[in-house]
Amino acid sequence: MTQYLLLNKVKVQNANAVSGFTWGFPAITHFLGFTHNLSLKLGRSTYQGFSLKGCTVVAHEHHVHTFGKYNDRFLQSKNPAYLSGDVNKVTQGGAPSIVEEGKMNMTVSLVMEFDGFVGREVGDLLTWLKQQCLMQRLAGGSILSIEDVQLFDSTSQQSFFKLKRLLMPGFILMDRSSHLAEYYQTCLDKNSEADQLEAWLDFIALRQQARPISSLINKHLQEAGEQNLYSIWLEHLVKPYNIDIPQELINYFSELEETKNTKTLLKQWNEYINPTNKTSAEWEYLSKPNPGYLIPIMTGYKAISPVYENKEVANTRDSETPVCFVESVHSVGEWLGVNRLKNHRDIASSLWNYQYDDGWYLCQQTKQLENDESDLEQQVSVLFDPIDELI
Repeated sequence: MTQYLLLNKVKVQNANAVSGFTWGFPAITHFLGFTHNLSLKLGRSTYQGFSLKGCTVVAHEHHVHTFGKYNDRFLQSKNPAYLSGDVNKVTQGGAPSIVEEGKMNMTVSLVMEFDGFVGREVGDLLTWLKQQCLMQRLAGGSILSIEDVQLFDSTSQQSFFKLKRLLMPGFILMDRSSHLAEYYQTCLDKNSEADQLEAWLDFIALRQQARPISSLINKHLQEAGEQNLYSIWLEHLVKPYNIDIPQELINYFSELEETKNTKTLLKQWNEYINPTNKTSAEWEYLSKPNPGYLIPIMTGYKAISPVYENKEVANTRDSETPVCFVESVHSVGEWLGVNRLKNHRDIASSLWNYQYDDGWYLCQQTKQLENDESDLEQQVSVLFDPIDELI
């Protein structure tokens, strides 16, 4: 019988905050590695009939160890010397080298898929699991405490509401690689030489674009009494600025007589449709390709070499495991509020799992968050969760 194992409010100190090109939260591979290691411990214990797979990550609190005006510099530390050059310097009375580390403190909840029938052993099993978790590291950080460890039925709606209540307030990390794939295809349709890196950067970069000053134009159209023309102007303002001005506006201002009262207005209009380097402008943020709290994430690795025998590569971690050189794979994720979950199928869709495919080692969510509003019960739960209020 499939159940969900909840590690509620896990407090972690000094976790890795850098993953590939990104920083601010550990890579999803850390959490799946934590789940895999815990599952291996189950298999070697008296509870070998049980297993864990998949992991949902819910963030409650995080503090990255940074400083500076924009919190853009990582804190530095002087760690015990371990390189030969550092050791010699320390033995001669010097200080060890300064190490810049991307570390953070965080509080997260993890939901894992638990396979096996527990029965009366549930109390002992949960106690054992909590002890094992406290002895592990999560994303390279030390686990200080775990508020609670519980099992939930994956098919009971009442159990779902109990689980949802424990996870709130929090944000679930969702896979949005489909957004990147769709947007990149759109870019290719416009330009056959479009770069996928540029498409990825459009999701994470804060881009701004200049728009010539238009305060007098806006005020004039609002007071002119031309509602249809003003609506066209507002629709134009919503889009990023370009010289493709609606023809209705061009016709209106071309027919507007220049007087003492309209001279400044027409001057601003001419600068708006024919801007130069000296034209005064306002800077506007450009919207991302898709709505939501989108973030860059590292989701796995891509092999860049064949698999070598261990003896063929020097300085490996052990003397048995085959070796393959890889590079990080980056994608797009989204922080989704726990309140958006409607049933246990949404929990299943938030589980990250390993995916292997011809040199690709990825972490993905194989199911998508359901958004079917045809069911009357689900339509009501969107507005109000009556069971949730009673538990």
